[in-house]
Amino acid sequence: MSRVVDIVILGSGPAGYTAALYAARANLQPLLIAGPQPGGQLTITTEVENYPGFVEPILGPELMERFRDQAARFGTEMVQALVERVDFAARPFAIVADNGASYRARSVIVATGASARLLGIPSEQKFMGFGVSACATCDGFFFRGKRVMVVGGGDTAMEEASYLTRFCTEVVVVHRRDALRASKIMQERAFKNPKIRFAWDSEIAEVLGQDEPRKVTGAKLRDLKTGAVTEQAIDGIFIAIGHRPNTKFLEGQLPTDERGYVLVEPGTTRTRVPGVFAAGDVADPTYRQAVTAAGTGCMAAIEAERWLEAQPHQEETPAAPGAPVVKPA
Repeated sequence: MSRVVDIVILGSGPAGYTAALYAARANLQPLLIAGPQPGGQLTITTEVENYPGFVEPILGPELMERFRDQAARFGTEMVQALVERVDFAARPFAIVADNGASYRARSVIVATGASARLLGIPSEQKFMGFGVSACATCDGFFFRGKRVMVVGGGDTAMEEASYLTRFCTEVVVVHRRDALRASKIMQERAFKNPKIRFAWDSEIAEVLGQDEPRKVTGAKLRDLKTGAVTEQAIDGIFIAIGHRPNTKFLEGQLPTDERGYVLVEPGTTRTRVPGVFAAGDVADPTYRQAVTAAGTGCMAAIEAERWLEAQPHQEETPAAPGAPVVKPA
């Protein structure tokens, strides 16, 4: 039988590493399962300027290395694996990873984050972090005085386009249809903004750029009605077609909203299953920032510590009456 640990943390972004740091300092000897992308979305970000405490920009991968090293310094055990499934129906909770190992935990913090929905074209990956971004709030400042594109037609795209007009000379919204899906108020704001124009019935066929230094210089747009392809000079492209929370592995073990985000009690990181907590972007469809993820990681560790202190000292207990077993949305 696998050993039972006080706390297992799923995910290694700002939320996961911060939870590990606080749990380790509380002498809980946390075990962190890193997931498929150690460091999370910041590992595909070049310069980070908006994380508190850094006067000069820091590279996203370097920032996450510092997070990891700090958590490790206080004794966090780290496993490079991907969680395949969990069982929260009884305690201690069971976690099965793709490395063939299984883990048992008295408490669990789910911090597996969310992944941006992307276009899926090779040139997008080539220039990700070098002019292609999935976060205007994170990277908009670097495009001061530049011309950029925003891909999408929902509220997120309109919010990002409006935000970017604070810095950019022009924002071109590229949308596959001839009408927006965004709410009426968001549409009105975008239509009234003189810096925003629209490329209707269009998609990005290719991101254009140079290699030394690597940067975006333009885009090929395909008209979906005529098939015609045109080139436009552009300095940056922001993909705003939504995010997908990384919750598929939960297999209905936790309640989620219709988009798959884990539901937590307002103002806390507590899920509907006692002893299971959720932190970071996996439970946050609104802010999706490194600093807010780190903050909820801290909250989750403190709440887990207090929950563990209140539990009777026994190895096996049934799940709480009424603990949900639901299919994720």
